[in-house]
Amino acid sequence: MFSAISNDAIRDKADATLSGRRRRWGWTPFFGPALIAAVAYIDPGNFATNIEAGSRYGYALLWVVLGANLMAMLIQTLSARLGLATGRNLPEIIRDRYPRPLVWCYWVQAEIVAIATDLAEFLGAALAFNLLFGLSLMEGALLTGLITYLALLLHRQGFRLMEIVIGAMIMAVASGFLLEMLLGTPDPAPLLEGLLLPSFPDSYSLYLAAGILGATVMPHVIYLHSALSQNRIQTRDEGQRKRLMRYYRIDVIVGMAIAGLVNLSMLAMAAAVFHAQGRLDIATISDSYQLLSPMMGQQLASHVFGLALLLAGLSSSIVGTLSGQVIMQGFVNFTIPIWLRRLVTMLPALAVIMLGISEQKALVASQVILSFGIPFALIPLLCFTSDRRLMGNLVNSRSVTAIGGAICTLIIALNGYVLFFTLTGH
Repeated sequence: MFSAISNDAIRDKADATLSGRRRRWGWTPFFGPALIAAVAYIDPGNFATNIEAGSRYGYALLWVVLGANLMAMLIQTLSARLGLATGRNLPEIIRDRYPRPLVWCYWVQAEIVAIATDLAEFLGAALAFNLLFGLSLMEGALLTGLITYLALLLHRQGFRLMEIVIGAMIMAVASGFLLEMLLGTPDPAPLLEGLLLPSFPDSYSLYLAAGILGATVMPHVIYLHSALSQNRIQTRDEGQRKRLMRYYRIDVIVGMAIAGLVNLSMLAMAAAVFHAQGRLDIATISDSYQLLSPMMGQQLASHVFGLALLLAGLSSSIVGTLSGQVIMQGFVNFTIPIWLRRLVTMLPALAVIMLGISEQKALVASQVILSFGIPFALIPLLCFTSDRRLMGNLVNSRSVTAIGGAICTLIIALNGYVLFFTLTGH
């Protein structure tokens, strides 16, 4: 689906760098895939969990955000490594190696996960249009569909342009939340304590921590990242391939660090503004938007928050649609026009709006559905990247496999806890 970089100047620069010839800005062709993947780590689901964590518990759960993003760095590195080593993405390898009935089950659950993901992202952007411009949620949803479809047409001009557009949107979101955090003037001492000293103030904080992790590790972007790195840059030998993987690893670290900084800033802002002033009940995005300006004494605060939500919703919706294409093509070797997929993934969000369902409840429900999809992506990813016959000189080391296995176990356990807590209320 995603072709190799075709611009001659970029391709020549990449080849020169991989061949050991130093070129000015020679690293630039290798960066971009992780920024696309990072969008999933700052979607409206993250807004909901981080704001509630900051308002309820102050800075106490900052360490969870930090840990979740460190896990994400390893997971996304493994996904990029799989695409580079095999020239195939994760759904394609599952299709090749698993029995046909199991592949179809994989495809169905992956499509459900992609639709649930897009539901949250779509609702987030529609809510931002409502808060910023007074549009109804239905009008905001339709406008979101139009804007994201037009943005997806950029893919025809080359994926590099899409990377630049998405990257610019992420940097705008990051700048917005850094500004919010500075306006909120967080207290450095408890901020560092929350970042470095793990703790759970009560049982609900464990549930919320699991929710933060569940909103961070997104199965659809694990599938997507392997597609972004497959055949993106051609290599001539194993040495070049290993050098390219080093650049991809740096790309992941930078992309995930930006996403992590946004999430940390989001939680710290909520802690500095809401928790510090005794407002421990802030749990919705709408409440946050309405209260930021009066509590911070800056009208700019609510507008920056709303704009960041809008950009996060739009960019993550674009990436969600691209992920859906990878999932369908990879698992069942079938594609549909991008406008049709955009229309299909809009329908659940439109149904939620027409039925008058609370956007907060819909966001939470979508995160619960996502918890089902995480093991389906993580377990085969770890198995495939540990197979030397498949990966060659990019196979995981034993330590990476062990750490990956521990992360898989922890994520599955915590998301199971989120699911149990949500369904039982205990």
